[in-house]
Parts: sequence; structure tokens; C-alpha cells
Amino acid sequence: MKSLRVVSLLLLACVLAFPQQMQEQSELDKLAPGTEDLGVGAFQNEHNPILMAVDASLAELMIKDSYVMFVVYMASKDQNQGITVPAKNVVMVYKGQEYHMPSLEELRKNYAGALRDLSFYRHLGKEGIIASWVRFYNFPERSNFFPPVSLRAPLAVDQGYMYGFSGFRTPCYFKNPGFKKGDYLVIKVSDKSNPKLVGQCAIELD
Repeated sequence: MKSLRVVSLLLLACVLAFPQQMQEQSELDKLAPGTEDLGVGAFQNEHNPILMAVDASLAELMIKDSYVMFVVYMASKDQNQGITVPAKNVVMVYKGQEYHMPSLEELRKNYAGALRDLSFYRHLGKEGIIASWVRFYNFPERSNFFPPVSLRAPLAVDQGYMYGFSGFRTPCYFKNPGFKKGDYLVIKVSDKSNPKLVGQCAIELD
């Protein structure tokens, strides 16, 4: 009888939590249609020509830092379609305003935490991202937008290329506009020469 009561309470908790989960999902969907919350700070969107997945787990932990890092995964939905995303075509939409990423020079001049961020990120769980479309693609380590200053750092590039099953993974930094727990934002990207080739992913900072 006691075990039955425990099961009933668990079922009731699930029923009560379901409307809240649906509300959160609809908010993500409203901001960037097709966005899915994968848990542990990871989000994905497969509904656009550029597949996107964003790991915001470090951003959630370092939400008060002056610059906040998201790890962004991109790939071409059509494996026969080559796509090039310049750093200047990566924008964050937060509370109705668009923010561009800083230049690498600006970040290195104004922010000393990039090496710490990547080191910390390597020790965080990747369960959410691993459950996304990302697991079907390769992400070469040879380049990204914001490599740290170290001997083994990858090449700094100002655009990422993706084709076939090779995607582009990079840290993306934005100057902190005043993030708070529970805030929503969207990261949008577009191709260098074809504005119809876009990707977007909504994020909730838990």
C-alpha cells in the first residue's frame, strides 16, 4: 500500500510538471521554431538549412562574467550543400536587440578568462549535445573563432565551412548585456553569400 502511494505521488508530480515543460518548450519554439531543449544546458534546431546545436552549460555557470561563452555546432542539412558562416554573421538576439560577437582582438584585450572557460568546459558533461544530431557529424579541431592563447591552440579563423558530414564547432562569445537566470535568447547564423541559408537556436539560461 505504501509503495502504491509513492507511485501515485510520483505520477501526480509528473502530471503537474508537464504543463510547465510544455510552456517552456512553446517559449523556445516561439523564439526559434523547431528548437528542442535537450537538458543540461543543451539545445538543438534541425528545422533550417543550417543545423544548429548550442551548449550553454558554461554560460549558465558563468552568467555574471563580462563576456559569456556558448559552444555552437553547425552543419549543412543538405550534405551536398557547402555553407560558409563568417563570424560577423553570428548574432545573438536578447530582449529584442541584436548583438554581434566581439572581434578576437577585442576579447583578448578585455577578457582574461578564455583559457579558463575552455578548460572548465572540457570537464562539464556533454550528455545533452551527444543526444543531438551532432553525433552523426565530424567536427575537426583545426580551427575556431576564439582559440585561447596557448601553444596547442587551434587556428583562429573568421569563418567556418561545412560540407557533407563535416560540421563546424566553435566557442562563440558575446558581451554580457545583463543576463539573469530564466532569460531566453536566440543565436542566429547565416551563409556568407546566400541569405536564405540560415540557422537559429533558442536558449533558456537555467
